Amino acid sequence: MSNAPLTGANLRGAVDLSSLVRPAQSNQASSTTGGVVRAATDASFSEVMQLSSTVPVVVEFYGQNIQSTLGPMVEQYGGRLALATVDGAANPQLVQAFNVELVPTVAAVIAGRPVQLFTGTIPDNELREVFDQLLQLAAQNGVSGSIPVGDAEEPAGAEEPLPPHHQEAFDAISAGDYATAIKEYETAIARNPRDLLAVAGLAQVSLLARIDGADAGAALARAGEAPNDLNAQLAAADFDVASGRAVSAFDRVLELFPSLDASGKDRARTRLLEYFEIVGLDDPTVIAARRRLTLLLF
Repeated sequence: MSNAPLTGANLRGAVDLSSLVRPAQSNQASSTTGGVVRAATDASFSEVMQLSSTVPVVVEFYGQNIQSTLGPMVEQYGGRLALATVDGAANPQLVQAFNVELVPTVAAVIAGRPVQLFTGTIPDNELREVFDQLLQLAAQNGVSGSIPVGDAEEPAGAEEPLPPHHQEAFDAISAGDYATAIKEYETAIARNPRDLLAVAGLAQVSLLARIDGADAGAALARAGEAPNDLNAQLAAADFDVASGRAVSAFDRVLELFPSLDASGKDRARTRLLEYFEIVGLDDPTVIAARRRLTLLLF
């Protein structure tokens, strides 16, 4: 995590977390304090995702001997910010999704996308500056609402049921069974090749499966040692995308692309198309990378 000023670039290339959790069917797994502070879990994080379209949600990971401390500061913002506290030891799916290595780690979610904030603790004056920047970034991305400070319940909204294979995929992801989730999305696509949500979901869960249990530091180090090794560059690019560094991932693959044989080019192109789905086809960084790829292909 970084203390660098927040800009719109923080949202570019960030993994869309909306497919990493199963849509909540009830509020029983979450709790609130004053309406803006709530506990979040792997199972209930969809509530945070929904809330992040109204206000930016700070996500604080704590541990057994490290308690959540940000509630009082968040409450001072009068409902323009919310806080989700996450027990890092009990919620491995969220720990992986946010690339948490140490606690406390503080991130945020704006309109379903993660924003890196900082690891450890910082003085209150710096914390307020980070939160002020977070509000500015949220406003730039169309998130500038507020929630009732004293309301312990979020507005009820009827959710449309997911198509069967999508639901099975969400259930599998929630259980950490990425292989089953991949099969369910592949089945959905086979039945309807225009199922764009399934295409994006398949790209995201495939990424999760590849990085599950892998060592990010080792992958990045290997890529630095072997700049011409496609396997090494793809492994590092996976972690780049998962950490919101999509431009770095695109560059790794595109710079190597001209030197690859036909089989290697096909693998690289396929992986890039997955990354484009994850980041978003209308994202400026994707548009630029797609243009570079097209020029290299033809």
